[in-house]
Amino acid sequence: MLCESPELLAEASYFDHAAITPLREEARTAMCELAGDMGNPSSVHSVGRRARCHVEEARESIAELLGARPSEVIFVASGTEADNLALKGMALARAEQGYRRLLLSAVEHHSVTDAATWLASYRHDVFGVDLDVLPVDQAGRVELSAVRERLHQSDIPLLITVMAANNEVGTVQPVAELADAAAAAGVPFHVDAVQAVTHMQLDFSHPGITTMSVASQKFGGPTGIGVLLARRDAPLVPLFHGGGQERGLRAGTQNVLGIVGMAAALQVAVARQADETARLVALRHKLITGLHKVCDDVIINGPEKATEGADSPVLPGIVSASFPGCEGDALLMLLDGKGISVSLGAACTAGVAHASEVLLAMGVPEPQARGTLRLSMGHTTTPQHVDDLLQALPEAVERARLAGLA
Repeated sequence: MLCESPELLAEASYFDHAAITPLREEARTAMCELAGDMGNPSSVHSVGRRARCHVEEARESIAELLGARPSEVIFVASGTEADNLALKGMALARAEQGYRRLLLSAVEHHSVTDAATWLASYRHDVFGVDLDVLPVDQAGRVELSAVRERLHQSDIPLLITVMAANNEVGTVQPVAELADAAAAAGVPFHVDAVQAVTHMQLDFSHPGITTMSVASQKFGGPTGIGVLLARRDAPLVPLFHGGGQERGLRAGTQNVLGIVGMAAALQVAVARQADETARLVALRHKLITGLHKVCDDVIINGPEKATEGADSPVLPGIVSASFPGCEGDALLMLLDGKGISVSLGAACTAGVAHASEVLLAMGVPEPQARGTLRLSMGHTTTPQHVDDLLQALPEAVERARLAGLA
């Protein structure tokens, strides 16, 4: 139960924080305190007004922490919904004005790439949205010169979308420079910041950023709640209808418990960000050093060294490691049998037997991509958890290689 404060994930050798990180105690407490007094924020009676007050207090807190105005905070159900509202909402609005080309990087999350693909296939005779994919280098980073060139072609893009940091390899993108380039070209810019919030410096007030997506479960808040930060002048068409909530952009009764829990988790995560970054940088170094010792042919995908500064090329909590001669799914199951949780890549594509599109876009050979694990750490990860993983890994790699030869 929510209010019984379970510590299972906190104690486990859990290396899938990039999918979901354990609920912070502060978020659980805030939600439990409110659970017995929760009305509909749209109701005008006293119970409804109290609920509305909780929502607006959370909105103000989240806005301040992310460099936004309260009116720019749109509550949604997930980071996926936030990305869909940004892309589809802006694309449909701008397509009506004659803009057709949608710029996106080759390493976006599926919530972006699938939404973009839908836009390109839906009523193409009417909307005519065309995808223009930005290539990345071997580290998974977009080339600014290529972005500027594409932004200033004769057919002005309807929008550009580039994630702040990749969810599979952790590579950080030059968000500020991209925002400046988009502003200079007069093109709306969407930033998928789901993986990046509380793990790198982000400021929605930076000119040129039009929308930004955030998901609560990535920093210790509850699942089922997220935010789309959207400028007041962002050209957005709502995807849901049936109520005037959230500036008329997201109809439906607000998730009061989720909103309050998210705000509490974000408050704690931001306050501890500097210390937590330093801790995770040290853990990442310990993990990568250990990986090279226990498996001398391991390959680290993306930037290998994280730093504590704002210029770190990679998030401190994510390591993408390839094990030649292994299938990633075999490694995952062997480690799971030892009580160690890892992932192959994005949790949203789990169970799909193909190489990571992100790694392929980075130029990683397909066999190497298929033998890759994502090892992601967070606020409950300890040095002992890293030691447990490193101790279990050699046997798992050996057995996975033997299975591949069978």
